Amino acid sequence: VQLQESGPGLVKPSQTLSLTCTVSGGSITTNYYYWSWIRQSPVKGLECLGSIAYSGTTFINPSFKSRTSISRDNAKNMVYLQMNRLKPEDTAVYYCATDPSITAVRSTPAYWGQGTQVTVSS
Repeated sequence: VQLQESGPGLVKPSQTLSLTCTVSGGSITTNYYYWSWIRQSPVKGLECLGSIAYSGTTFINPSFKSRTSISRDNAKNMVYLQMNRLKPEDTAVYYCATDPSITAVRSTPAYWGQGTQVTVSS
């Protein structure tokens, strides 16, 4: 399976970030697979923002729940991340990832995209 993140590289503070994960070589509805968004920054390290299951059930990290959503388009085989009210500290490399373990997908997923740099700055 291959994952490719896409989205704007630069976002202004208070604006909304929308990222797309395009999946190939496998279906996002494949039983028992989970799909997550994880970010990495030099200050905070790795942080899981949330995940969406093969069934469509979503989990959002409580730390981000008030301003983050994850969704998908089964026909396009894409997973989306939306994060509102961005702050400079949201600057990070954002990854899409997948794993058949609901636990591992949030911490050490087996498959990762290459990541996309998002910088929050005016």
